[in-house]
Amino acid sequence: MNSWMNLNLQNSNSPMMEQLMFFHNHSLLIILLITIFISYLMSSLFFNKINNRIMMESQTMEMIWTIMPMFMLIFIALPSIRLLYLLDDSNNPLISIKSIGHQWYWNYEYSDFMNISFDSYMISSNDLNLNFFRLLDVDNRIILPYNTNIRIIITASDVLHSWTIPSLGIKVDATPGRLNQTNFYMNRPGLYFGQCSEICGANHSFMPIVIESISINSFIKWINMNS
Repeated sequence: MNSWMNLNLQNSNSPMMEQLMFFHNHSLLIILLITIFISYLMSSLFFNKINNRIMMESQTMEMIWTIMPMFMLIFIALPSIRLLYLLDDSNNPLISIKSIGHQWYWNYEYSDFMNISFDSYMISSNDLNLNFFRLLDVDNRIILPYNTNIRIIITASDVLHSWTIPSLGIKVDATPGRLNQTNFYMNRPGLYFGQCSEICGANHSFMPIVIESISINSFIKWINMNS
């Protein structure tokens, strides 16, 4: 969950989010080095007293400023392509659920189990107490086990939505008439908060997402109670 004055990414709760954070730091380091180098060159050009009016070309300099950016782009592109393949990889999920976006709430179906389907609405500010987070908590949370490979199938019934959990590294568009899917794996128990990240209408900011991560034994008990 995000907090006030947090300028960095949220703490990762999945292996994929850890890899995304590593790639973010890797790219940011390269950009920082380029910025420092260009700033140094610009400052030296402004403040030195050396003028060269007769030098018309320099093959060595042109080779350097052509080859160096190429290598920098390779250092960014290779881990980026690797992450893109990992994001699309489907590794025999143990559990599949379906999320349907509506204006303005989510509906969830546990496709592997019979008769488990529910709507998830944001809890009104009038109903809040100390156990809930304002504008983030819902009346029916998604209950899922941790240390389990999970597939979620996402669609919408009316307009475009986006199913997003930042701490898990998930952001998938919910498109009417189309099924999108992604896999995720949670490292630890806890509550993971997200929101619709597509501007879907007047109450766009009032359709949060909450995943409650529990042990596999507790999940089986919850399934038996709700079947």
